[in-house]
Amino acid sequence: MVHSVAVLAIGEVVGYDMHIPPQILAEAHQDGVPLYDVKLCGVDDRPVRVSAGYEARLDHGPEILADADTVIIPGTRTPGPRHHGVLTDDIAAALALIRPGARVMSICTGAFVLGAAGLLDGREATTHWAYADDFRRLYPLVDLHEDVLFVDEGDVLTSAGLAAGVDLCLHVLRSDHGSEVANHAARYCVVPPWRDGGQSQFIEAPLPQQGVGSTAATRAWALGRLGEPLTLGMLAAHAMMSERTFSRRFRAETGLPPHAWLTRQRVDHARRLLETTDLPVDQVAAESGLGSAASLRKHFSAVLGVPPLAYRRTFATSV
Repeated sequence: MVHSVAVLAIGEVVGYDMHIPPQILAEAHQDGVPLYDVKLCGVDDRPVRVSAGYEARLDHGPEILADADTVIIPGTRTPGPRHHGVLTDDIAAALALIRPGARVMSICTGAFVLGAAGLLDGREATTHWAYADDFRRLYPLVDLHEDVLFVDEGDVLTSAGLAAGVDLCLHVLRSDHGSEVANHAARYCVVPPWRDGGQSQFIEAPLPQQGVGSTAATRAWALGRLGEPLTLGMLAAHAMMSERTFSRRFRAETGLPPHAWLTRQRVDHARRLLETTDLPVDQVAAESGLGSAASLRKHFSAVLGVPPLAYRRTFATSV
């Protein structure tokens, strides 16, 4: 049965956010059959103002919210939720149409709408890091984590700014239908198939200059040797830098110290092996450079929140 999705565009809606769900979810097929029916709607029948400087005339009004299995609220600049912590009458009336049991999601500042509706009280959530202080001031009952890409609370999911909405939609695809469907949609849209929700948002991290002084070549070298012992001294030597200089430049370019970055890459490699092979956990640990099965379980649970075998049962495509 096709899963119905309603994207509620609240003016002034962020156009990039608004187009993520129909682009990502509409590419999800199984045996040639669409898995999601994605429709855009407004809080009324009038055109919706888009942040990029135009108006969008949508095909649907708020009535489709009553039958939606999932409702997604893209980023918005509407002043009530964004600046005053309240819903306007038209937004409140639209949200009241959402049926009990429907999954509700937000992208970027769409979380302000969910906050004003009280749907995030007592829950963990995220939004764009630049608006975290405003969010906390307006919605103190929400446990906000602005340093992650998305938060999955089961029936309510929130994502950080802009491109993190892609990560959230791919996470939903993966949770609903497995990694093969999600990976196919990601390949079609030419986006990374997986960035885990706990990955930090890139906050005020300027792009480094490439070439002399960059650690990019060493990172590529390390990615080809994740199963081997890699020390800070080895990485610095490859980059022809002192360990201190290498560590400073590496963190400036990636947002992480070398050891933490290596661990994350190894966990990601282990994740791919669990998805696509039937290798024993001990061998997955060895080939990803995490050593023992116990070490793999420790790091996997810390990064992804689930043990390796539970992850394999959920997302494996070849076992």
